[in-house]
Amino acid sequence: MTHPPDPDQQVFHSHRNLLFSVAYRILGSAADAEDAVQDAWISWSSADRSQVADPKAYLARIVSNLALQRLRSARHQRETYPGPWLPEPVLTDGDAADAVTDAESMAMLVVLETLSPLERAVFVLREVFDFSHAEIAAAVERSEAAVRQIAHRAREHVRGQRQRFTADRSQQRGVTERFLAAATGGDINTLLELLSPDVTLWTDGGGKVRQALRPIRGAETVAAWFAAIGTVTYQGVAPHDMRAALVEINGGPGLVFSGAGRVVATVSFDIDADGRITAIHNVANPDKLRAVADGTTHHLATR
Repeated sequence: MTHPPDPDQQVFHSHRNLLFSVAYRILGSAADAEDAVQDAWISWSSADRSQVADPKAYLARIVSNLALQRLRSARHQRETYPGPWLPEPVLTDGDAADAVTDAESMAMLVVLETLSPLERAVFVLREVFDFSHAEIAAAVERSEAAVRQIAHRAREHVRGQRQRFTADRSQQRGVTERFLAAATGGDINTLLELLSPDVTLWTDGGGKVRQALRPIRGAETVAAWFAAIGTVTYQGVAPHDMRAALVEINGGPGLVFSGAGRVVATVSFDIDADGRITAIHNVANPDKLRAVADGTTHHLATR
């Protein structure tokens, strides 16, 4: 005998993608975002839903608050992390419009790390999801006036950190394809053409694998780093066993390197309007590669 679907479960499931999208952008971690969504389900299951007039707003408020709590508790761990702390990359599906993709880009998530947890939550809810100040005030348990101040401060900070103009999607893909061919072919001259003179490479090994503990700056140094891909053994994977695939990571073209039956690293790029690479984010901490390794593709919602 089959049971009819649980309407409350159906309501939750219909908003699940939005809840993950909110939590991921607040936390920068797919694993923590999934945990926050699961906790939101537990809270939803035990709530008196007869009192819930707007399930979507109610669930978004719950998951925002849960994500904010998790971010606060993770703060010390991120501050004492060995080397640069980069967000956990996710595979995305490319349906989003160009204007939206920057909201989940690795570069944007890195900028959001420089906000306080409260500023980050307010910025994400306001700028990415277009929540009203009143809705955000309820989610983060602050007054509406305080939320307006926090939103303004966070927006000004992010605006000061992010470049105003970025390449369009087709230009980004072309640059990424050329970079992949040049890196795997050891073509240092093409790499130098593609890299901005003041390019910065951020590498996150989390103390689990050997990576640079400080950002690597300058086109010549970064080009030499990537030109060696085809000649050196990396994390126990010989050059002839290393595979690189062009994928979409966090709303833009990126690379996944794999070998010996596992994902070894992801590489994503910040590309300016002139088609020059200004920043490279290289995640090699195996704990942060699970979302990519399991192949789950996310459509990160914005509403």
